[in-house]
Amino acid sequence: MLKVSNISFSYTNEPLIKKMSFSLKEGNFLALIGESGCGKSTLLQLIYGLHDLDFGTIFWNDEPVLGPKSNLVPGMSKMKYLAQDFDLMPYTTVAENVGKFLSNFYPEEKKNRVKELLEVVEMTSFSSTKVKFLSGGQMQRVALAKVLALEPELLLLDEPFSHIDNFLKNSLRRKIFAYLKEKQISCIVATHDTQDVLSFCDQVLVMKAGELVDFGQTEEIYKYPSSFYSASLFGEVNQIKWEEDSLFLYAHQLEISENSTFEVVVRKNYFKGNSYLIESTLGNQTIFFENKYGIVPNTTVGLKIKIDL
Repeated sequence: MLKVSNISFSYTNEPLIKKMSFSLKEGNFLALIGESGCGKSTLLQLIYGLHDLDFGTIFWNDEPVLGPKSNLVPGMSKMKYLAQDFDLMPYTTVAENVGKFLSNFYPEEKKNRVKELLEVVEMTSFSSTKVKFLSGGQMQRVALAKVLALEPELLLLDEPFSHIDNFLKNSLRRKIFAYLKEKQISCIVATHDTQDVLSFCDQVLVMKAGELVDFGQTEEIYKYPSSFYSASLFGEVNQIKWEEDSLFLYAHQLEISENSTFEVVVRKNYFKGNSYLIESTLGNQTIFFENKYGIVPNTTVGLKIKIDL
């Protein structure tokens, strides 16, 4: 179990991480989300032990996570951290990179292990290719296989699918997260991709300016966000006054209806494939909703909220 207790960290006088506390059970996946520069990467580095904390403690299974002041080689042996720079050896082959941390005393086992991992990241056909000839997305997949080689207890991923083409991304992350679940490897992933969060992560931690602003089960945070900021990280969201409260409603939670709650004026249509995202106005407020068909601009339509209040 990972236990982060009241940690703070700063490079200068301005703190980057501020009094943050949370925990993660073994075998679970946690997503870190938030605007760029909010501290997601820094938090991953602190959990791995790349920096010394200003205050607070981090424990992994009752073992303290200590920074460079306590370790000659920073980093926790039971964890693996995949940064956005990949850390690959460009003049050696894909197979050699993946097998870098595996023992040479059992060559057949090492060969089979590398083969297994290359299948997981869909890079089998590039086994003998030197890394320098790969694309950025291919390098990212090799880096993923490399950090999985020793089956860490906790895997820390920083935007792990950011360089990978969309037509590969969906099948690849299904394989990666299924592999982690099968091996009971805990995972924390910093991401901007809501599909990483909603489809695969047990919990989500929302960050803003180095602070924790939302934390809990993924479905609960999605359905009942505590702020417009949290909701907006999952997609187009509307803040609508309802009685004495403010509702945070996603575009798909509003639909055209004769028994409408309020009326809006259509301004723009955005084709999304199986539906349109409609931009409209309610007084001075912009309202987004989804509809199967596009709507002529300047048309007035009635909208109904599709959830129970």
